[in-house]
Amino acid sequence: MLQLFLIAFRNLGTHRRRTLLLGGAIASVTALLVILMGLSTGMKESMLRSATTLSTGHVNVAGFYKVTAGQAAPVVTGYPAILEQIRKDVPELDFAVQRGRGWLKVVSETSSIQVGVGGIDIQSEPGLRQALQIRAGALDGLAESGTVLLFEKQAKKLNVQVGESVTLAAQTLRGASNTVDARVVAIAADMGMLSDFGIFVPSDTLRSLYQFKSDTAGALLLYLKDIKHVPVVQARLRQTLTDAGHTVMDHDPRAFFMKFETVNREAWTGQRLDITNWEDEISFITWTLTALNSLTGVLIFVLMVIIGVGIMNTLWIAIRERTREIGTLRAIGMQRTRVLMMFVFEALLLGLLGTLAGASMGLVLCLAVNAMAVHVPEVVAVFIMSDTLNLAVHPSSILGAMAFITACTTVISLIPSFLAARLKPVTAMHHIG
Repeated sequence: MLQLFLIAFRNLGTHRRRTLLLGGAIASVTALLVILMGLSTGMKESMLRSATTLSTGHVNVAGFYKVTAGQAAPVVTGYPAILEQIRKDVPELDFAVQRGRGWLKVVSETSSIQVGVGGIDIQSEPGLRQALQIRAGALDGLAESGTVLLFEKQAKKLNVQVGESVTLAAQTLRGASNTVDARVVAIAADMGMLSDFGIFVPSDTLRSLYQFKSDTAGALLLYLKDIKHVPVVQARLRQTLTDAGHTVMDHDPRAFFMKFETVNREAWTGQRLDITNWEDEISFITWTLTALNSLTGVLIFVLMVIIGVGIMNTLWIAIRERTREIGTLRAIGMQRTRVLMMFVFEALLLGLLGTLAGASMGLVLCLAVNAMAVHVPEVVAVFIMSDTLNLAVHPSSILGAMAFITACTTVISLIPSFLAARLKPVTAMHHIG
């Protein structure tokens, strides 16, 4: 077997031009596959990071409170007791935070915008600290009441800088208009769609604006040690919170703001909890991820067909060029199976070397793109929830791509290899051409 490997390796070196041509094609396809997978994975990770950091957590325990049957507010009353129970029921929990939620108008001296608002306790937001890139000011400024964090696009539209003040205007749960003044303490880099429609203020500022009690939150965002546990944790919390006497809404895989119409039509009053996950909360844009995965699959299939036909043709030509060599090998006693194995080993070695080179090129290109922090067009940033292109390449995906293309190359080589092994020695030795 080792002897056949050595012969196959020697043959690749002997026919250097053909080896470089076919190996280059395999390397190019591998590099393209690595980049496509990096793009798809990067977009998914960007969406996950933006969604979970800015608005959802991995698991979202939120709900609605209705003073009257037709007037719902997205709040959770008595959240400290619920959070304490969650910590007991979820050993998979890494950390949890409470967030206020609302919709308001931000007014500056020259302009105004309508945005969603998140009320945060900045000292208990480790995820937010890691995800936000502060362009001006300091995130710790949100520890002071009456402050606000804006994103770059919002600050530009409002024409405000750090240190300047804006007015936040909203309606309370009972329909009264209320305003508070807030000083801009930080301006963060844009993070796609969610940052276009969201700002952050201290929790007490949000409660003051909406006149909520101190034990009222908009949602409890749970961050797990392993995101794979989301379905299990979600199902368990539905059961344990129900057992604890809370009324839990039926699972509805939509963002909370898409449920107002349904909730307002229902006749109940009081508090009901709604347990969702991050995919539910951004379900209105996850079709982009599905479309991207489908497009990636189609491109990979087309590429494999092209490289398959190319490999088969090239091997076919190579075998014709080496027909007399095959006849000589058969005449000196080489069995058909060994001839077959020799050509298969050639294809295997070619596939391994080609995919190794291609994976290296793809990895370098992905790292280079990430290092350059390439900005994407605004319309793309809206969907991937990031203003920069991120290509996420993991060792497992690279090894998978290499194994897949090498296996395809080896399998495709079986047909011309089998035909070469079937040649009679006399016929092969008298072959001309």
